[in-house]
Amino acid sequence: MFFAVFIGLVASGQRGGDTFFSNPWLSWSILLAAGTAVAAGGAGLICILTHRERSVAVLATIVLGLLVLAWMIVEVSAPH
Repeated sequence: MFFAVFIGLVASGQRGGDTFFSNPWLSWSILLAAGTAVAAGGAGLICILTHRERSVAVLATIVLGLLVLAWMIVEVSAPH
């Protein structure tokens, strides 16, 4: 949902500035989207470890959470 809000804001013509927080609407919506993906991956990992869940949807959620977490780490650690 937060990613859809981000896409809608960009489609409406909002653009970023020189820094990440130049446009708070864009920055907070994408931060919330990333945080939700990482939290869902963590919840999926907990389900696998505690309840022995084997659903493909749970595995896909964990993979997505890991990809978003890796993207966030690279964005913070590698300036561009």
